[in-house]
Amino acid sequence: MASLKATFDQAVADSKKLPEKPDNMTLLKIYSLYKQATEGDVDGKRPGFGDMVGRAKYDAWAGLKGKSQDEAMQEYVDLVESLK
Repeated sequence: MASLKATFDQAVADSKKLPEKPDNMTLLKIYSLYKQATEGDVDGKRPGFGDMVGRAKYDAWAGLKGKSQDEAMQEYVDLVESLK
């Protein structure tokens, strides 16, 4: 069985070749799981009102605070698989 990291890396590649573009909420989930899996908990300041996209991304990532990187990797893999 492939390691979780190898499976995650394959899912990242697969996410760029999905048959159709996911909706914005799903894209935020993909983004936040990726960031949690690769960098851990969010840090830094929340973007201001002028940056609505950055703010949404920050909030989605901050919502995963405390989730282990392995858990985030597995959820990312599962989500991408469900979108294929």
